[in-house]
Amino acid sequence: MEARKHTAYESYVNPQWVRLLNQAQMNAEYDVCQGDQLHTRDGRVIHDFLSGYCVYNAGHNHPRIIEALREELESSGPSMLQSHVAASAGELAEMLCSRAGGRLRKVFFTSSGSEGIETAIKFTRATTGRDGLLAARNAFHGLTCGALSLTDNRFWLDSFGPPIPGVTFVDFGDGDALERELSTSKYAAFFLEPIQGEGGIVLPPDGYLRRAQELCGKHGTLFVLDEVQTGLYRTGRFLAAHHYALNPDMVILAKALSGGLVPVGAVLMTDEIYNSIYSSPLHAMIHSSTYGENSLAMRAGLSTIKVLEQEDLGPRALRRGEQFRMRLDEVLSRFEMVSEVRGLGFFIGIVFSQHRTYPGIFGQMVVTSMFREHGILTQVCGNNAAVLRATPPLNISEEGLDRFAEAMEQVMETAHSSNRFWQDAMQLVGRTARDLRKRA
Repeated sequence: MEARKHTAYESYVNPQWVRLLNQAQMNAEYDVCQGDQLHTRDGRVIHDFLSGYCVYNAGHNHPRIIEALREELESSGPSMLQSHVAASAGELAEMLCSRAGGRLRKVFFTSSGSEGIETAIKFTRATTGRDGLLAARNAFHGLTCGALSLTDNRFWLDSFGPPIPGVTFVDFGDGDALERELSTSKYAAFFLEPIQGEGGIVLPPDGYLRRAQELCGKHGTLFVLDEVQTGLYRTGRFLAAHHYALNPDMVILAKALSGGLVPVGAVLMTDEIYNSIYSSPLHAMIHSSTYGENSLAMRAGLSTIKVLEQEDLGPRALRRGEQFRMRLDEVLSRFEMVSEVRGLGFFIGIVFSQHRTYPGIFGQMVVTSMFREHGILTQVCGNNAAVLRATPPLNISEEGLDRFAEAMEQVMETAHSSNRFWQDAMQLVGRTARDLRKRA
């Protein structure tokens, strides 16, 4: 029996997380992380195909972002006075709006995507005078109370009491169901991921997003896009919305905007929405975020966007991502366990067929095998364990892409021909069942 590590983290933070990593044999200690490579204390090199769930678009510890933050710290300037005009916030907001385009002319800064969703819930209700909220089934918008209310997955909900009232769900891609709900004229906003992330890297049917936008406009419902995972060139364009010629009322960004170094998020909105909230000097602070405009976060955002653009990482993600998907499809199509490789840019999902193991176990076994035997860090999608994420940093090396494709082919070959893979899978099932019995 492997000796447990008695660390301060295990004692005082989250012992169950330590147990989960140990069970998956993924509890590595990392010393240096650079680009797409994670160097462990025992000398391994792990290629990152998770990117912190799309945080590391610019790679780990990009030297230019670090240098920008170092300069900001050494300037000893105003970081969080809360009683001054934060010039760098204006600079970053202008940069974001100019790249997002359309009617998005104002920005509210947050520290996370979930906080951005909470902001959008408040702002859309205030703007429209309506309480109802509409969202897609199988979506994921965050784990704070308001954001959590916009998911229909009971796994995330059941422990925390009733969600906020007034939320209705429609199937992602079902324009007719959407039209029926919107025609009731009771919804403040329709919250939507242009490509569902934790739902399984699900792309929208042709014409669906444009129709959704038109229907929202027709019925007075604000069209809110959650681009926390898909934004900042992850799909090859600044916003995934740009692939579909959309003009939303609000867009929520976070994750990659930080460069992986300082938490920062942004809610982009129209002047109409902004003016309905901040209607006078008296209301200038009616909604605020303590760390939202701090100088380190703003500098991280500015530097990250410059790195992404000056290194042409968006066009590279679009071009290399398509080539990578084609290669994965080519090497994996002969395996009955793989039904599809889908995605856009470097936002890719490998879809597994139904298997003889318990639901979710096959995907997790692939994750464990990729990490343990091939030095690849990835994970299944949070709402769909039958889909493996392939979401590397946008500056992923060619070596890393080759390594992933070869590793996936070998893991599928093992799963197809070796009893050991299935024996390990059933052992994982056994360990999980024992843990569940102990909890019960």
